[in-house]
Amino acid sequence: MPPRSERLNNLPPYVFSVIGDRLRELQAQGINVIRLDIGNPDMPPPSDVVDKLAASAENPANHGYTGYRGDAAFRRAVADYYQRRFNVKLHPDKEVLPLIGSKEGIVNLSLAYLDKGDIALVPDIGYPSYSMGALLAGGDVHWVAVREDNDFLPDLMAIPVDVLGRARLLWINYPNNPTGVTVEQSFYERVAAFCVEHDILLVSDNAYIDVVYDGYKAPSALQTNVGRSHTVELFSFSKSYNMAGWRLGAAVGPENAISDLLRVKSNIDSGHFKAIYDAGSEALNSISPSWIEERNAVYQRRRDRVMAALPSIGLSARLPGGALYVWARVEDIDMTQYVEDALIQAHVSIAPGLAYGPGGAQHVRISLGVPDDQLEIALERLQSWYANR
Repeated sequence: MPPRSERLNNLPPYVFSVIGDRLRELQAQGINVIRLDIGNPDMPPPSDVVDKLAASAENPANHGYTGYRGDAAFRRAVADYYQRRFNVKLHPDKEVLPLIGSKEGIVNLSLAYLDKGDIALVPDIGYPSYSMGALLAGGDVHWVAVREDNDFLPDLMAIPVDVLGRARLLWINYPNNPTGVTVEQSFYERVAAFCVEHDILLVSDNAYIDVVYDGYKAPSALQTNVGRSHTVELFSFSKSYNMAGWRLGAAVGPENAISDLLRVKSNIDSGHFKAIYDAGSEALNSISPSWIEERNAVYQRRRDRVMAALPSIGLSARLPGGALYVWARVEDIDMTQYVEDALIQAHVSIAPGLAYGPGGAQHVRISLGVPDDQLEIALERLQSWYANR
């Protein structure tokens, strides 16, 4: 075999791939492990969306290529959604591009904007693909401090001047994975102005835009008064509409950035199956606010159940206002040991905080995307293990 590329040598394995391999080994030994590590919605999308998929798949004309820009009706549905929801006007043919989920857009934007010596500004608690995309592109990562005493917001003023001179991308994500923190529109105004000043592309990964609690309504980074020229937002169906396995999302933003992303994508993939686009359009056009509220009420109930159980399993956490997780601090033992013992002794898989960057060294992430009965069993196992350790 030829030697691996330096790109691959510098790329660590993806954390959930490693966890999945470990769990398969345990399952092969007959051990039943409950997964609280992965953000995989356990509820289905609305039946109208599934019915639309089935009807479209039955059409013999819908099984060919859909084009590199995707389906025109889907792009219009995304633009219409942004107009309704945020009062943001988008040109559906120039400022909207379908994605194979937002993760693909994250990596391909890195390929579009990062060369050797360029820097991606990445929160030191955040989704792993932000840094992995930079490494794949041959760029460098500068970790931006994200601390609870600053409401888990990036400390942009602490970024060195020489780093800013090489920075090309700044990643943000609110409602946040893994912390569950939410922001108001004033945050986007400040960050967008910062990116315009330093000629950095602001990339808002708004994957949890409709997974929110306690009456909160998430804004969009594209609603800013100053930053539209420097802002791209990634929008995903995975969490908002319980469509994780469908791998559907969209990038929205200025024409030049969307064109750059398309140039990368068109050399890598060929777009979605038409039935997926049709179902996505149905979701955007027909899912009611009441459906979203009812689904979020389930997650909020689970959130509250986990928060109540934390003291009895050696954890503490700030109440999350959105997203699908509880980001908890391990109080009295090493985080890595906590995760390992929870897996081997309690048979509950929890995501280690370091998977989300160096700022997560003493934290774990607990997913709310697990059925109520399994969540109860998992918490009982953890309580029994922790009390008797």
